[in-house]
Amino acid sequence: MLYLLAEWLGFEGIFNLVRYQSFRAGATLMTALLIGMVIGPRFINLLRVRQGKGQPIREDGPQTHFAKRGTPTMGGLMILTALTLSLLLWMDLESPFVWACLAVTIGFGFIGFLDDYDKVSKNSHAGVSARVRLALEFVVAGVASYLIVSQINTNLYLPFLSDVSIPLGPAYYVFAAFVIVGAGNAVNLTDGLDGLAIMPVIIAAGTFAIIAYLVGRADFSAYLGIPYVPGAGELAIFCAAIMGAGLAFLWFNAPPAAVFMGDTGSLALGGALGAIAVASHHEVVLAIVGGLFVLEAVSVIVQVFWFKRTGKRVFRMAPIHHHFEQLGWSESKVVIRFWIIAIVLAMIGLSTLKLR
Repeated sequence: MLYLLAEWLGFEGIFNLVRYQSFRAGATLMTALLIGMVIGPRFINLLRVRQGKGQPIREDGPQTHFAKRGTPTMGGLMILTALTLSLLLWMDLESPFVWACLAVTIGFGFIGFLDDYDKVSKNSHAGVSARVRLALEFVVAGVASYLIVSQINTNLYLPFLSDVSIPLGPAYYVFAAFVIVGAGNAVNLTDGLDGLAIMPVIIAAGTFAIIAYLVGRADFSAYLGIPYVPGAGELAIFCAAIMGAGLAFLWFNAPPAAVFMGDTGSLALGGALGAIAVASHHEVVLAIVGGLFVLEAVSVIVQVFWFKRTGKRVFRMAPIHHHFEQLGWSESKVVIRFWIIAIVLAMIGLSTLKLR
């Protein structure tokens, strides 16, 4: 909105700053942070009143989690509100990439909201059926993939290799949808401890803010040997909105959490990261930067597969963060060590930009 206003005024005087994506990214982060901090207490009080017993706690989960009974969920609504308002204020409203990623974020957020609402209203951790949820996610991801891929080529670029790509053709649309849905559910599985999911999301968003800015610049992309995607730099503003809204949420989600993000937030943020990775042609790099999310998802897949085949468990409990809790690690130790892993993986992901 402000970008169009500045453009209408000819970017004169102080409005010239709005021309620069780096300035708008910083302004978006601060705006989202401020909005989140202001609306946070009101959102939490409203959720506490509306939900009563809060998010249901798994009976077969770690015993320490029973102390969290009564904590409200759906805190993702606070994240989505701060993210969307700040984004609409600072983004270029003519950017198809940002609109596609925002559609995924809101669409996945709505699916997560339905799941959270079902859990709270029925006081059960079952939620909406997995088949129904996945079907809805693929519909949203499919539409977004069409919008994104119509603006880019259908090549899959490989990290650490300069100008090397695999032409997928029409299959790229399906691949893109799987990346978005996979990212959404991987972040969703990671959201099991206070502050565990949101900080790695912030780290990943910060990493992709840099990547999106670089691939959106013809000069930088040519120098680094990475794919050039005209208009992708605007996604840096989107990533900044995620970071600002995420930091505001972390203020209230820090142990002991006053609110959980729920599927409303985790599905939305994961889907957003997946869409940003597709739009910036760095899908494989997302698997590196978001390696923590991949690890959490793989631990669940391995546990379920092995238990069905042998009746035995590979981990004491899945996702894997619960495994370490069962080994005797305190919740804060698990969270902080997983944050460290997320930072290291982000550094490795960024190194792929130069090591080609």
